[in-house]
Amino acid sequence: MILSEIKRYLMKHNRVTLDDLAVHFDTEPDAMRGMLEQWIRKGRVLKSELRASCGKTCAGCFCDSTVEIYEWIT
Repeated sequence: MILSEIKRYLMKHNRVTLDDLAVHFDTEPDAMRGMLEQWIRKGRVLKSELRASCGKTCAGCFCDSTVEIYEWIT
């Protein structure tokens, strides 16, 4: 897979989750992160995180999850 394919995909979809990218390009999320890091260093991709939780007030909750979102910067 080449970086230009990732660029085209991000430009077309604007904002994409890491999971969506990994599925589309049939690769592991860690490998995809490495490739996205190239675009982040060049200032072309912005990474953000969306945190979700179960909403319960228990003290030891491990329900929190984070979704990585990548956005092409035009």
